Amino acid sequence: MSYLEKIQELYGMLGQGQMMEAFEKFYHEDVVMTELGEEPTVSKAANRERELKFLSFVKEMHGGGVISVTSNEETKTTAVENWMDATYQDGNRVNMVQVAIQQWEGDFIIKETFYHK
Repeated sequence: MSYLEKIQELYGMLGQGQMMEAFEKFYHEDVVMTELGEEPTVSKAANRERELKFLSFVKEMHGGGVISVTSNEETKTTAVENWMDATYQDGNRVNMVQVAIQQWEGDFIIKETFYHK
């Protein structure tokens, strides 16, 4: 399976509300995830906790999807531009567009960086 196919499957799972299932399937035990301007979160266990914390803030998802996706099979890199429309527990509704860059090691994402405003 190509890296393009892998990232398309991952985001397909996200679109079906399977965020944690996708996380478990596609992320390396030593993954490093970084939100622009923040310190990296290192390890699958620490990132699992971070993802669950994010989900606890979401009251309702109104939509989300992929705008564009690309892959460089030689460098094992994928990039996804995606959007999300959600209401948080505090009542704030957020429409966000972000770009996520993934570096793969075998079948797993070893490094991911998120760029958004």
